[in-house]
Amino acid sequence: MTISSYSNPRFTYPSGAHPLMDDAYVIAGNHWRIGVLTESLVRLEWSEDGAFEDHCSQTVINRDVMAGKSIDMHVYEQDDLLVIETPALHLSYDRRPFSKEGLQIRVKGMDGYSGTWHYGFDQHANLKGTARTLDGADGAIELGEGLISRDGWSVIDDSKTNILTAEASCVQDGIDGNTGHAPSMGEIVRIMPRPEGRSDLYFFGYGHRFSQAIKDFYKLTGPTPLLPRFALGNWWSRYYRYSADEYLGLMDRFEKEGLPFTTSVIDMDWHLTDIPEEYGSGWTGYTWDPELFPDPQGFLAKLHEKGMHVTLNVHPRDGVRAFERAYRKMALSMGVDPDGGEAIEFDLTNPKFVDAYFDMHHDLEEEGVDFWWIDWQQGGLTKQVGLDPLWMLNHLHYLDSARDGRWPLTFSRYAGPGSHRYPVGFSGDTVVSWRSLRFQPYFTATASNIGYGWWSHDIGGHMEGVRDEELEARWYQLGTFSPINRLHSSASPFNGKEPWNFHEPVRSAMVKMLRTRQTLLPYLYTMNWRNAAEGEELIEPMYWQYPEQGEAYAVPNEYFFGSELIAAPITEAVSRDVMRAKAKVWLPQGQWFDFFTGRRYDADAESGLSLYVWRGIDSMPVFAKAGGIVPLQSDAGDNEVGNPEALDVLVFPGADGSFTMREDDGIYAPGGDLDAMHAADTTIRFDVASSTLTIGKATGVRGIVPEQRHWTLVFRGAAPVTKVLVNGAPYEGVTYDDETLSVRVPLDSLPTGQEIEVAFPDGLALANDPVEQDIFSICMDAQIAYPLKERAHDALRRNGVRALPGLRTMTYRSRDEQGLIHEERLEESVISALEEVLVRN
Repeated sequence: MTISSYSNPRFTYPSGAHPLMDDAYVIAGNHWRIGVLTESLVRLEWSEDGAFEDHCSQTVINRDVMAGKSIDMHVYEQDDLLVIETPALHLSYDRRPFSKEGLQIRVKGMDGYSGTWHYGFDQHANLKGTARTLDGADGAIELGEGLISRDGWSVIDDSKTNILTAEASCVQDGIDGNTGHAPSMGEIVRIMPRPEGRSDLYFFGYGHRFSQAIKDFYKLTGPTPLLPRFALGNWWSRYYRYSADEYLGLMDRFEKEGLPFTTSVIDMDWHLTDIPEEYGSGWTGYTWDPELFPDPQGFLAKLHEKGMHVTLNVHPRDGVRAFERAYRKMALSMGVDPDGGEAIEFDLTNPKFVDAYFDMHHDLEEEGVDFWWIDWQQGGLTKQVGLDPLWMLNHLHYLDSARDGRWPLTFSRYAGPGSHRYPVGFSGDTVVSWRSLRFQPYFTATASNIGYGWWSHDIGGHMEGVRDEELEARWYQLGTFSPINRLHSSASPFNGKEPWNFHEPVRSAMVKMLRTRQTLLPYLYTMNWRNAAEGEELIEPMYWQYPEQGEAYAVPNEYFFGSELIAAPITEAVSRDVMRAKAKVWLPQGQWFDFFTGRRYDADAESGLSLYVWRGIDSMPVFAKAGGIVPLQSDAGDNEVGNPEALDVLVFPGADGSFTMREDDGIYAPGGDLDAMHAADTTIRFDVASSTLTIGKATGVRGIVPEQRHWTLVFRGAAPVTKVLVNGAPYEGVTYDDETLSVRVPLDSLPTGQEIEVAFPDGLALANDPVEQDIFSICMDAQIAYPLKERAHDALRRNGVRALPGLRTMTYRSRDEQGLIHEERLEESVISALEEVLVRN
C-alpha cells in the first residue's frame, strides 16, 4: 500500500530536532513502548503492527528532553504489572492494549484520586489553553486543553499528527520508522501521515510546577523564536479601502501627533477585489490595485522611510486565477497553459504549486513587503490525511521568511500545540463589545498554558457592536500590556481607531497608552529574549508562581507582565457614582507599587491582598514589585526601534532588585541560534541597605549599544531626598514629582563602558501615602449629594479606616419638588473606591 506524502526543498528539518529517545530510559514490549523523557514527562506508545515512531512529528521534534542528563528511574514488577517509578511519578501497566484498568500514572504529592490518571480519563481540572480563532466571538468561547491542571497532570495525544522524515529514510510503500536516521537542520524532509493502529501519548505529570511543565514542553516541541524588536511596538491595522496617498497621509498625521507606530498592517484591499464574476470571490488576490496603489514599490519605500515594517493580508484559498499579474509566470512553472484561463488550485500537497506560490510572494517582497498576514479561515482539510493547511501555511511561510538571512516572522492563526514556533498569532475578528474585551485578558494569559505567548488581538474590536468611547480606551490599555499591540477595525466609516476620532478625556488616554507602549520597548525586548532563551513567558497567569494559593485562581483577568510587573486590565464600564471603573486584583505577599502613580500597597498577610482597585479613564491597574526595575525608552513620540541613546529607568524602592537589559544588533543568526547572536547586556542593581543604584557597564559584543547614554533614573514611590552622589560626587540636579511620588535623577551623557553608581547617603525612604489627597479626589468626583460626601469625607479624615463600617450606614434625606422625602445612601462603588485607598498600606 502506498502512503501519500509531501516533499519539497522548501520544507527542511527543524532547528534543534532530535527525534530519538534516550535508549537508557526506554522500556518496550512487542506492541508497547514507554519512554521516560524527564522525571515528570512520559511517552506512551501502542502499536498494532509492532513498529514505533522515531521521526519528528508536526508537534514533537526533540525526544531527548534531558539532553543526555541522568533520570532517576526505577523499573520493577509488582502483581504482574510493570511499574516505573521516578521521584515525581508512579506508573503501572499490564502490558496489554491501553485501557483505563491496565494503565495508570499517579503524580506524587497530589491528591490520590484526582492526581491519578487512568488511560482515557478526561482532564476535568485542566486550566485550558487557547483556541484556533476568535472570529465572530462576542465574549467567551470554548478553549482547548492546556498543559496546566490543578490535578497536576495533563496529556497530549500526538497520534494523528503527520511525521517529518528525511527523504533518505522514506520508502515508496510505507514508512521505515526504525532507521534511526537523525537528519541535520536544513535537510529536506517528507511529511507523511501515520499508519493506523498506533497511539502516541505524552503524559505531563508536573504537579503544580507549572512553569517547569511549559519549559519542558518547549524542549519537546521547540522553543519560541525571538521576535524582531519592531514587532513589540504599536501596529496600525484597519480593514479599509485606503489609497496610497490616504494611507501615507494618515501616517503623516500620526507622526505630527506624536503617535508611534512601528508596523503597518495593510488588509486585503491592497489587491484587486472587484474582479469579473467568472473568477469568483475577490477575497483571494496577489495583484496590487493600480487605482489605489499606482506605485507599490514607491509606497512601501515611503513607509520604510518612516521607520515602519509592512505586512500584507493574504487569503490564499482560491489559488491564483487568470486575471492575476503573476498568473502567466506561475502557469508556465507548473505546466499549465497560460492562455487557457484555468485557475491554479491552492494545494499545499503539490510541490510544484508550493514552489510557484512562494516565488510569487518573493516577487512581491522584492517590492518591499516585509512579512505576510496569512488569513486562512477555511477549515483543516488538505488532500493529505491529517495535514492541516493552516499548520502547513504557518510552517512553510515561517521557514521561507528566514531565507537569505532575514529575521523570520509570520502573522497567522493558531494551528494546535507547537504553533508557538510560528509567531505572531492573529486571534481573529471579534465583535466590538464589553463581553469581547472582558474575555481577552483571560484568553491571552491562559494561552501561556499551552506555550502560546504572542497573541495579537484586534485591539478595539473589529466589527458590529455599538460605539462606546470608554470601551475603546480600556481596550487600548489592554493592548499596551499585551504581547502585541495591534489596533484594528472594520471598513465602517464610523469605526476608525485614530485617537482624534474620540472626545476628551478618551483621546488623551489613548495617546498616553500608545506612547507608553513605545517606551516599554527595552523592557519588552528583554522579556522577548527571556522567552526565547529561558522558556519563560511574557504573560503568566497568577497561579503559575502561586499554585497553592486559591486567591491566584480567582483573578482570571490578572497576570504577570514580564518579571517586574502585574497587570489587571479594566473590563467594566465606569461607575458614574464614583467616575472610576474597577478591576478585581490580588497582590501576592509583599510590597507593590502602582506603576503610574507610585502609590504603595502592602500585602502583609501570607494570603496576600485582595481588593477592588478603581481607576479613571486615563489609567489602569499595573503594579511593580518592591525592588522592581523597568528600563524605558525616553522618547516615545516616534517610530524608532533601535537601541536607544536615552533611557528612563523606573526603580521601585523597598527591596533589593536587579534587572539585566538585553540588546542586540538586529541581525538574526542562522537557524535562530541565540548563542550566535551579537548581543550586549546591561545589569542594573538596587541595594536597599545602602540606598544605591548601580548601572553596570555594557558587556558582550562591542558596538551593540551606543558609546554614550543619557540616563534618567526615576525612583517611584520614594520620599523626597536632600543629598545624591553620582560616582561619589555630589549631584545637584535631583527633582521631585508629587503626582507620581518620584525622585528624578537625570544624568548627563555617560560612557556605557563604565559603571555608574547613584547613592543616597541619607537613605531613600518610601513616600508617605497621600491618603487624604486621594480620599479628597474620590469625594470630589463622586456624583452624590454634597451633604453626604461632606459627612463621609469628615468621618474618613478623622477616623481613617475605622470609618469604613459607618459609611454604609450614612443617609441623607432630601425633599423633591412634590414635597416627597427621599433617602440617599453612599453608593457601594464610592465606598469601595475609598476602601482601596484606606487599606492599601
